[in-house]
Amino acid sequence: MRQTRKGKYLLLMFLPCLLYYVLFKYAPMFGIVISFKNYNLYKGVWQSEWVGMKYYIMFFQNPDLFILLRNTFLLGFYKLLFGFPAPIVLALLLNETKNAIFKRFVQSVSYLPHFISNVVVASMVIMFLSPSSGIINQLTGLLGASPINFLVKPDWFRTIYVASEVWQHFGWETIIYLAALTSIDPLLYEAAEIDGASRMKKLFHVTLPGIAPAIVILFIMNVGKVLEIGFEKVFLLFNPATYSTADILSTYVYRVGLTNGNFSYATAIDLFTGIVSLIFIYSANYLSRKLGETSLW
Repeated sequence: MRQTRKGKYLLLMFLPCLLYYVLFKYAPMFGIVISFKNYNLYKGVWQSEWVGMKYYIMFFQNPDLFILLRNTFLLGFYKLLFGFPAPIVLALLLNETKNAIFKRFVQSVSYLPHFISNVVVASMVIMFLSPSSGIINQLTGLLGASPINFLVKPDWFRTIYVASEVWQHFGWETIIYLAALTSIDPLLYEAAEIDGASRMKKLFHVTLPGIAPAIVILFIMNVGKVLEIGFEKVFLLFNPATYSTADILSTYVYRVGLTNGNFSYATAIDLFTGIVSLIFIYSANYLSRKLGETSLW
């Protein structure tokens, strides 16, 4: 009780965050029950007919299940593969930069795209990739290449999506690693320099071990988001011509739930996605705890 009184202002600052998660994360979990019912909007949750696992069985028997899982997993995996190391590399490069003005300029320019909405980013991508006036086709045209309508080519969708995601967010995530770099004791670098360590050896034996806990924790959190691909950008960039590589679980849930009004089926798919994501993050945390000394719990 005494500690609570001492930290009352800290608890007060934490209150908005707690309310956010209670109202927008935990309270809506009550809606999971409609995935086991033939939900009728007019009858309500309790009066709707109980159907058990009907919608889960329907989803597992869906002929498009493999395509949806494949597209969702590959987008999430490529985003993790290319997006996770990018902020680490940028943070290490900025840490080696001696010019403070240039360092602040690069850091500011790199994290500004994080504050641009997905609608604006998608519009920029569409304009840049336009076959008639897009800057990409204009540059390739100077080399003699024919214009390409990238946004109707299924093979290009994953590259476009992942590249835009990395560009939009890697600068913001760099801040976390720069903060972790400031916690490394400068005496370690001095000791390594006295021992004759080169810049690369100091990087591998001092810098990377110093930020390893932050890297592991963020990696675990990102693994849990492999299947939770953002709906907005995919929805804004895909079209029927790219469904074979662009249609993912969240866009399918949108069509089934909001467009077709099958709320029970859409909820069942969303719950399935959440369970798989939980398995991913738990497995990554377990392996991290077994192989190293850092984990979320």
